Amino acid sequence: MPKILIVEDDPFNIELFDLILKRLGKFDTVVTDNFEKIFEELRSGSVDLIVMDVSLDNTYFNRKKIDGIVLSRMIKEDEQFKNIPIIIVTAYAGDDDISRILKESRAEQCIKKPIINYHEFIELIKGYLR
Repeated sequence: MPKILIVEDDPFNIELFDLILKRLGKFDTVVTDNFEKIFEELRSGSVDLIVMDVSLDNTYFNRKKIDGIVLSRMIKEDEQFKNIPIIIVTAYAGDDDISRILKESRAEQCIKKPIINYHEFIELIKGYLR
């Protein structure tokens, strides 16, 4: 069963993503916004895809707050993890913002919250796992 790492800090969105991915997608999930735990999961070699929020209020690297764009770029710049697909989710983005987020984060996809069509979201994820 594919394993999805959910990097999110909002309790409502955590529950929603976890529910959608487990029930509709039949995926294994791990949820965290802790920098060390994220990289611990990645080093385990079991993460197949990452769903990551742009705004992360509780994620710190070297005592500095980082957002999903910076974190995504850090993952993509690491030779060991660069091929893991990342889907960035954001509630505050127009089309220009989406293009900027994709360029800066190096993520494969950036989608807007709230996610309305759950089945389309699952199909998007399955497409990256093929």
